[in-house]
Order: sequence, then C-alpha cells, then structure tokens
Amino acid sequence: MDIVHSVTNVPIRLTYERWYHIVENHDDLASYYHEVLEAIENPDFVVRGNKDALKAAKNFGKNKWMVVIYKEGSKTDGFVITAYFLDNRPKGEIIWKQH
Repeated sequence: MDIVHSVTNVPIRLTYERWYHIVENHDDLASYYHEVLEAIENPDFVVRGNKDALKAAKNFGKNKWMVVIYKEGSKTDGFVITAYFLDNRPKGEIIWKQH
C-alpha cells in the first residue's frame, strides 16, 4: 500500500486490492502505478464527483487524460476508488486547479 497527499493535504491510500481492481478493469493502466499516485499529488485540476468523491485529472497528451477517483473520508484519511483514461478533458465543477 502506498500513501500520497491530495491537494488539500489529506493522506490518500492506494491499497493493493484497489490497484488490482483498477488494472483488472482498465488494463491500459497496468504500467501507470506511480502516475496514478502522481495524479493525486500533482493533478492539473480536481473535479467534484458523485457522493463526495473527487476526480484528480492529469493530462498525458493531446487526447489522453488520466482520472483518479478518490474520497477524503476525513482530514487524516482518504482512499483511491478507481482510475481510468479518457480521450477528453473530464467534465464537472472544477474545485482546484494547478496555477
């Protein structure tokens, strides 16, 4: 298990169980473990998701965006739900943006 800090400085856990879930459903992410963690720590922007989830978005080229969905359960604990690639910039209310 690895822990990184979100843009609001909340520790976010990526457990092995979650990583296996991600690559089982999105095998194109299999070699992007460290990039998933980096997307949480250093996203281009964060979008509000469903049910208090947050979506960290990181651009990987003209039509390639990595989206990592995570929850901040408290100020001291959060966890990754899933991650995937999109062909377009994720939509939604941007709540944090890289300067």
